[in-house]
Amino acid sequence: MTRKNAREIAVELCFAAAASGGEADGLLDSFFDEEHYATLASENELYAERPDERQMDYIRTLVAMSTQKAQELDGLIERYARGWKPERISRTARAILRIALCEILYMEEIPPAVAINEAVELDKGYDDADTVAFVNGVLGGFMRGEMPEQETPAEE
Repeated sequence: MTRKNAREIAVELCFAAAASGGEADGLLDSFFDEEHYATLASENELYAERPDERQMDYIRTLVAMSTQKAQELDGLIERYARGWKPERISRTARAILRIALCEILYMEEIPPAVAINEAVELDKGYDDADTVAFVNGVLGGFMRGEMPEQETPAEE
C-alpha cells in the first residue's frame, strides 16, 4: 500500500470519526477488524491491500491527531477560509484539511509541500473545482502565514 492510499484511508476515517462523534480508537479497531476490512475490497479498490505496520501507525496517528486537535485545526481552517462560511465547507474538504494540517504541523518527516499537493490531489476525487481551489488556498495561506483581513467595525 502506498502512503497516498494510507492518507486517503486516514481522511475517510477522519470523516467518519467527525460524523459519528465517536472515539478514534474504537473506530479504528472496528474498521481494521480482519473480517470487516476484508469486505471493503469488493466495495472500493482502495482497500484491496491491508496497511502494513508502518502504514497502520501513520493512519492511526493522523486519525487520532485530527480527532484530538479538531477544535484547533478547525480554528485554523476557518481563519484561512477567505470568503467561505464554515457551513459551506464540505465535510470531506474539512477532513482533508485536518489531515494536511496535522501533517504540516506535527509530522516533520512529511514536507509541507507534499502535504499540500496530496491534499489538493485527494480532494479532486471528492469535491468540485471551487472546493479544490479552496483547499489549496487555505493551506497556501497558512504556509505563507497570511493573516485574513480583519473586518472593520462600522462607524457609529
